[in-house]
Amino acid sequence: MKEPFIKKENQYLVLDSWSKLDPRLIAGVTTKNGGKSTGDFQQLNTAFHVNDAESVVVENREILSKKLEVPLTDWVGAEQTHETHIEKITSLHRGAGSSDYESALKATDGMYTDKSQLLLTLCFADCVPLYFYAPKDGMIGIAHAGWKGTVAGIGSKMVELWREEGIDPTQIYAAIGPSICRNCYVVDDKVINLVQKLLEETDEKPYNLISEGQYQLDLKQLNAQILEKSGIPKDNIEISALCTSCETDLFFSHRRDSGKTGRILSFIGWKED
Repeated sequence: MKEPFIKKENQYLVLDSWSKLDPRLIAGVTTKNGGKSTGDFQQLNTAFHVNDAESVVVENREILSKKLEVPLTDWVGAEQTHETHIEKITSLHRGAGSSDYESALKATDGMYTDKSQLLLTLCFADCVPLYFYAPKDGMIGIAHAGWKGTVAGIGSKMVELWREEGIDPTQIYAAIGPSICRNCYVVDDKVINLVQKLLEETDEKPYNLISEGQYQLDLKQLNAQILEKSGIPKDNIEISALCTSCETDLFFSHRRDSGKTGRILSFIGWKED
């Protein structure tokens, strides 16, 4: 399968197929390169909550805003808590969490909108970024799916919210962004028991036992299976092969870097008409 995320600049990759569907749409993920942070956060840390200097994080975000041609004042950011609250974003949210952590949307791990001139942004360092797009209905969304959010159903919750908006799941496209791969992600029985409950009727399991009580878990594949069960056609789901832990020159990784690291930024939005 062709890699859906293509390097556009030193600072970011774009979801190429979606950009071709609508040239106004900008969706992608940042790298860790081409910014001003130093030490554990070098170079392009985009997160305020990791004890990097706030002024430097803003400077990094300004670098991105110029590259993306989307003013920082149009960004929307969130305080992510590994839960499943999803917020519908309107023009009233514009600028929330863009230049400081205090104004970020509280306890929010997913966002969606049908408005232009808004860039929905979430921070990552191994968790799975989920992107959603309904071209016919003009809706876009993004969600943060670590193992907790994944097994709690944040992906299927986005689909259900869109269904309530009148959007048929068969009209939704989804993309699973760069995140930790199966080979780098080992979990215990507690996590796998929750996964098993989700996939009781599924023959293909996204995990394998490597030693007693230890499993390799493919979070990307698990999210793809959840989205498919929610009604999104398999052919509408693209999965990145890029691993945040393996790709040491491209991404920050919480596991690889023992928690002392920056965050990459996943984003989706429409540029001004």
